[in-house]
Amino acid sequence: MLSHLNIDNFAIASHLDMEFHGGMTVITGETGAGKSIMLGALGLALGDRADAAIVRHGADRTDIHATFDISNIPEAQQWLASRELSAGHECMLRRVVTKEGRSRGFINGSPATLNDLKTLGNMLIDIHSQHAHQSLLKKEQQRRLLDEFANTQSLVDDIKNTVADYSQLAQRLATLEANHSEQTARAQLLGYQVEELDQLALAEGELEQLEAEQKQRANAESILQSCHHALALCQEGELNVSNILNQAIRSLANIPAKTKGLEEAEQLLNSALIQAEEASHEIAAHIDNFEVDPERLLYVEQRLNLVFEIARKHRIDASQLSELHQQLQSELNSIAGSDEEIDQLHQQTTELRQRYQQLASKLSKKRRSAAQKLEKQVEAQLKTLAMSNCRFSIELAARQGEEPHPQGLEDIHFLISTNPGQPAQPLARTASGGELSRISLAIQVVTAQTSAIPTMVFDEVDVGIGGATAEVVGNLLQQLGEKGQVLCVTHQPQVASKGHQHLYVSKQSSKKSVTTQLKQLAPEDKIEEIARMLGGIDITEQSIAHAKQMLAVH
Repeated sequence: MLSHLNIDNFAIASHLDMEFHGGMTVITGETGAGKSIMLGALGLALGDRADAAIVRHGADRTDIHATFDISNIPEAQQWLASRELSAGHECMLRRVVTKEGRSRGFINGSPATLNDLKTLGNMLIDIHSQHAHQSLLKKEQQRRLLDEFANTQSLVDDIKNTVADYSQLAQRLATLEANHSEQTARAQLLGYQVEELDQLALAEGELEQLEAEQKQRANAESILQSCHHALALCQEGELNVSNILNQAIRSLANIPAKTKGLEEAEQLLNSALIQAEEASHEIAAHIDNFEVDPERLLYVEQRLNLVFEIARKHRIDASQLSELHQQLQSELNSIAGSDEEIDQLHQQTTELRQRYQQLASKLSKKRRSAAQKLEKQVEAQLKTLAMSNCRFSIELAARQGEEPHPQGLEDIHFLISTNPGQPAQPLARTASGGELSRISLAIQVVTAQTSAIPTMVFDEVDVGIGGATAEVVGNLLQQLGEKGQVLCVTHQPQVASKGHQHLYVSKQSSKKSVTTQLKQLAPEDKIEEIARMLGGIDITEQSIAHAKQMLAVH
């Protein structure tokens, strides 16, 4: 509920600071004193449009703070938490408008857009007036009131969640199906390419082995000639490497008293002899095992030609063929998987549509039943408000299209006929300002026990009424106040006398300026104000007695 409102330099008010409590708060004052200033300022804090004209003359800016206790408003708590704006069980809305017309909004000290202020404000307070900000005229609010009256919140949440799941899957399905023809053509190409690479079956490291073998076999004659020549130098003839090394070793071996250097030289020659002999064995073994096979050479060269041909086709290096093979196979598998996914999505969306239809049909049934009850109860309240000719009805208009909708199968429209024989029309088309206020009051009284909005503001709901009807309005507002918080600007003493809290607005004038002041009335001051409202400027003993009687003061 609204707990505090601070206003600086708004219209003719230089500074107003108000504390609010639960129950019914009435706001009264003389004509022109500025009773609606508070509601105008509150509307700004809730995101109403503003311009420089609302800044008090001579001031740089208008600054408005509205503080709410949201401990019993879980929807607002969740909204704030989802945006990391939580500040416990308190929520402060602030609006600043400069004399140049620039406007800024804040929620719990953080900058906020006007749309955010409006969205959050709709969860906190409901203003009924002859002016803008009448939530009852909004289709969404009418649906919400009916659903709350029908106690269908859990069912509504199930439908929203089901539609959200359906929409997500349907969007994915539409994307896959839109790309399906292109994917089919791509799959055909990939299938051919993967099959070609499957048939190639290039093993890991095979390319390097083939290239090395091709070089060996293509140069077989030259290789054998070089090997025989090397072997001859190592072992054949009188001047081969082995004989020369042996002679050198024997020469050093016969030297007496060798130096350390000569001993190392002798050891090196022995090592060289051993390596030369091992090299000769390796060369001889290579010659013995070397096979000149023209058919094998032809196979290797054909195999290499095929590898390089496929690589050129894909415009990559032959060494990248194995990696390409894996990539193409993975993409082909993905396309095949998308076909399976399409089938699964068709099944899942069908199941969700069926679930939606079941839930939405159940909701429609509850809405129709609740609508009949709400119509009767609202009409009964309208009779007590001197609107016995009014006929209130609720239309459940079937939605166009077959796609699941988060609000169910129908739109909700509140209709009213204010005169006999007149067809029912939407509220905004038929009801005057005063009628709309009373119609709103009747609906709010009926739905108060189920409404999620704890604070209701009524601006001059008593326009055009008096006497017994005004007293009925006062009693109804008092009933609402006992179940939540009601703020009411009124001209009627019958209404004002029902308030749990009474605020008095006055206007102070000087040669230089005019300003609005506001104070909370003590019980004795409240008697005097009710008497003034009853009798005008001159307060008599009779009007005092009447005021006490209305206030039940003894």
